[in-house]
Amino acid sequence: MDFDALISKLDLATKVNLLTGADMWSLPAVPDIGLKRLVMSDGPIGVRGEQWSSADPSIAMPSPTALAATWDVDLVRQVGGLLAQEARRKGVQVLLAPTINLHRSPLGGRHFECFSEDVHLTGEIGAAYVEGVQGGGVATTPKHFVANDFETDRFTVDVKVTDKVLREVYLRPFERVVGAGAWGLMTSYNSVNGTTMSEHSDLVNGVLKQEWGFDGFVVSDWTAVRSTEPAAVGGTDVAMPGPHGPWGEKLEEAVREGRVPESVIDEKVRRILRLAHRTGALGDLDEPVRDEIDGIALAREVAARSFTLLKNDGGVLPLAGVSSLALIGSAADEARIMGGGSAQVFPDRIVSPLQGLSERAVEVRYALGTDPRVKLSPIAAESRAFFLDASGEVLAEHAVPNSEARWVGQAPSDVDVERLAAVEIRTRYAADVAGEHQFSISGVGRFTLTAGDTVVFDDSIAPDGDDPAVAFLHAPERRFPVTLDEGQSIELTLRQHSVSSFNGMVLIMFTLGHANPTLGEDELIAQAVATAASSDVAVVVASTTLEVESEGFDRKNLKLPGRQDELIKAVAAANPRTIVVVNAGSPVEMPWLSDVAAVLLTWFPGQEAGLALADVLYGDAEPGGRLPTTWPVTLEDCPVVDVTPVDGAVPYTEGVFIGYRAWARADVAPAFWFGHGLGYTEWSYNAVEAGTRAQELPGHVHQHISVTVSVTNSGSRRGREVVQAYVSGEGRDRTLAAFDVIEAGPGETVVTTLFLPERAFQEWEDGAWRTVNGSYTVEVGRSYADTRLSDQITL
Repeated sequence: MDFDALISKLDLATKVNLLTGADMWSLPAVPDIGLKRLVMSDGPIGVRGEQWSSADPSIAMPSPTALAATWDVDLVRQVGGLLAQEARRKGVQVLLAPTINLHRSPLGGRHFECFSEDVHLTGEIGAAYVEGVQGGGVATTPKHFVANDFETDRFTVDVKVTDKVLREVYLRPFERVVGAGAWGLMTSYNSVNGTTMSEHSDLVNGVLKQEWGFDGFVVSDWTAVRSTEPAAVGGTDVAMPGPHGPWGEKLEEAVREGRVPESVIDEKVRRILRLAHRTGALGDLDEPVRDEIDGIALAREVAARSFTLLKNDGGVLPLAGVSSLALIGSAADEARIMGGGSAQVFPDRIVSPLQGLSERAVEVRYALGTDPRVKLSPIAAESRAFFLDASGEVLAEHAVPNSEARWVGQAPSDVDVERLAAVEIRTRYAADVAGEHQFSISGVGRFTLTAGDTVVFDDSIAPDGDDPAVAFLHAPERRFPVTLDEGQSIELTLRQHSVSSFNGMVLIMFTLGHANPTLGEDELIAQAVATAASSDVAVVVASTTLEVESEGFDRKNLKLPGRQDELIKAVAAANPRTIVVVNAGSPVEMPWLSDVAAVLLTWFPGQEAGLALADVLYGDAEPGGRLPTTWPVTLEDCPVVDVTPVDGAVPYTEGVFIGYRAWARADVAPAFWFGHGLGYTEWSYNAVEAGTRAQELPGHVHQHISVTVSVTNSGSRRGREVVQAYVSGEGRDRTLAAFDVIEAGPGETVVTTLFLPERAFQEWEDGAWRTVNGSYTVEVGRSYADTRLSDQITL
């Protein structure tokens, strides 16, 4: 397509208008050249669409950390295909994912949203994600470029990092996904070495566009563009959201006055038109016939394949001969399936562990034990949302699946936003137990809560802090006791008296929460212990909460919130066959590790959590996961933790030594090394052979390096194994260079050949990549700490 010809038909105002959002989630259409509206949507575990609302449900896949735990690029491509299918269903052309920042510190607030601590694993999983989504005709925007590995002061912090460390660590995954053909890329809020990334010409124009040949579009993180000329010439192509902001008329004026060359604008428009053409929003694009992907089945399969078995004493798993099972924990009844923030979507079904295990032919005895959740959950009953004008007239009425109001960016299409003055949630609650029930408001603004004929609250709730994202994503809560008889039904109405807006877009986010009367914490733990003692096996589902893992803030520690550690110790003392299911997106401390029989990480497992858990516990599926990041014993042991700016900056003084590379130099060992994970069978490593072949290319010699490994399933069950290859050389620490997922039945042998990238043998020196010739050891095995065979190669 002749993009230059199309650009020549546009005047300056139209071109500049294309570079800023028409609203929260889209770029404007230009019918005169056949350009349709381009819609963007948050991911990465689902496609939310333009309505951040439970009224518009989405498939919810397992978290990115879980995807990386599969180490399975083919499976991740299938996930990408499913996300593309969801995007097409919702009219979305651009998915704002994947997040390929690194697990530099376990305190990183969006740790769950990233893949791994390792640059190679992150790059390969990220590339597969990109290929899967874009194979379905939908663009990706790998993010956040670059060194955006924590949340504290994320809008203003300056990351101090050397060029060598940037190249060898933090840029490496982005280089890989650009090589995989990413159609977009999102820059981060933070600065790098004194320049904010939305203005960082050296990295965006220089490295990304010129050196790597990236021909896609560069979109800012939302509200990250804070200047006109510096951002325009710094490489940013699209400033989101819009239509208000530092571009628009200001950018048009800068061009007319010669402060920004019009050729710069034309290049940005060219990239947008290329994006539109690739996604079918410009001209006629033949839509291929694609097989329908069963999202529910895939979510269940991916979850099971991601579950990582850390410990299995005495072969307690898979379960056999069990007639009674104690299931304990708040997350057993209300699954923690995703992290908080922009990664949040709203599935139309969530299968809890209690539901999934109750489908098995075994008596499941549930006990709460302890509840670490800080805020009350919405009432799980169909509710009605009323959109009101200043006089109280109803502008529109919509059914919502629970008592949560959430519309971000735009209200439903039948709401006259110019007249919108208030939003009201109405629902009816029938008490299943007598006593003092707790109702709550979570939100910012002025609210009136009415229970029956009684007004229980009529006042304003102020935000905590000054970060607008945190104010709305993690709004403060107020609670109110209401005494009800068993079976008593009560009408509840919660009105927010004013509708917040940002940049001309609505921000409706508030919740009417509820909790039943409950025993005290001591009584709940005692009840759980008694349940465990009388059962054949005990399964405790331990979880983090939205206040622990979410966008907008970093973690303060790695402890399970509330009294969960105490609960687990007490249950394990009562039943030696105690299995702990860790329902968290990132590492937690496990002071009870030696007390329990088994530990299974389920990460944030997505909407089919309970069914996948039952599959794995009973052996219908094998826990296929391997750790994508090293798990510590305690936070104090971690070699890299710093996420708190000093004088506005965080220096990456550890250099290239993050993750297992840092642990290898530490004085203490972690609880579990990178790559660790048990299955339900055994594997023997038979032989390894590494070899090289040189190929003359213009300007340099390319080294083709391969490793062939023979592996046998020496157990009694069919299983899957992740074969991992690590490379080390004189003066060079051991790093992951290749991996493969294999499958075999009992007694079967598989021979796999791994291809090692040339980058594994290179260093960034004097402004260029240099292959370090010499002798290298290639080790293959089951984790960083469990290598079985080795061979030598010479470059």
